[in-house]
Amino acid sequence: MRRDAVDFAPSGRARTPEGLRSLLGDFMSEKSLERGLAFAPRMSDVLIATYPKCGTTLMQQIVHGLRTGGDLDFRDISEVVPWLEVAFDLGQDPAAEQRANPRVFKTHLDWEALPKGGRAIYVVREPIAALVSFYHFFSGWLFEPGSMDLESFALDYVLGREGRQDYWRHLVSWWPHRSDARVLALCYEDLVEDLPGAVRTVAEFIGVDADPARYDVATRQARKEFMQQYPTLWEDPRLREARNPVLGLPPDAKGTKVRGSADALGRIEGAGAEGSGRLEEVTEAVREAWAGRWEEVVAPRTGCDDYRALRRRLMEVAKAPSDGW
Repeated sequence: MRRDAVDFAPSGRARTPEGLRSLLGDFMSEKSLERGLAFAPRMSDVLIATYPKCGTTLMQQIVHGLRTGGDLDFRDISEVVPWLEVAFDLGQDPAAEQRANPRVFKTHLDWEALPKGGRAIYVVREPIAALVSFYHFFSGWLFEPGSMDLESFALDYVLGREGRQDYWRHLVSWWPHRSDARVLALCYEDLVEDLPGAVRTVAEFIGVDADPARYDVATRQARKEFMQQYPTLWEDPRLREARNPVLGLPPDAKGTKVRGSADALGRIEGAGAEGSGRLEEVTEAVREAWAGRWEEVVAPRTGCDDYRALRRRLMEVAKAPSDGW
């Protein structure tokens, strides 16, 4: 991979939005993505489907804790809840049995690309909170710390993402299916504000027996304070070992998923009620751009003028599983 001194630091990390786009072009192989798209789920399989930084790891831990009664015998959560799009690159076979049932998978695919046949847990998050989390996750792993401020990352990189890479279009692809019998649609903020209630809802959806002890351990292990005790379990060591060399990144380059700056509600210190990020980082230009994209893409398809309205609508359709699951 050509490393232009303008776009890349000596470490191999990007330092411009253009460098970041180039780097992420090789994040997963075409063959691995093709294998993920061609996966044929069982009816009992559960696909945790989110836009990045919208509660994926939290939901992986909730579901795995429920189906196993609290198993933590793994080096990486994605060893036991594989990421469909990169499984082939990591030497994983999605068709294989897993250590517990139901089988569970992570994906960032939109509805159109999602392999059909299983059940899906879709989680959405307030878009600026997701942006800030995305920025800090990439900093130090894929781009050089301090090389891009949040505004540049947002306006010059994130707004250029297309298709399933676009937060707003990813959201509206799922919206018509929010009430489908085989879809559980949740807001991240509701998960963290009532974690015990969310755990019970998820347990019912995936067909786990109503065992209070199992609920309790799954809830305890999904709390931020617990997850912060075992940070390496959520930092994708297997993914980094497989892909950092391909991307030309240092072996120790990584992102952090459970950040110490977030409180128990998943908000960032200094944020507003919807968890909108560090106020000193999120400029007015970013807020205007995000509001404009919502008005352009999301509002016409959902009838929701903003995320608060959408959150209220999703709360109305949150449901238990259909009969026979």
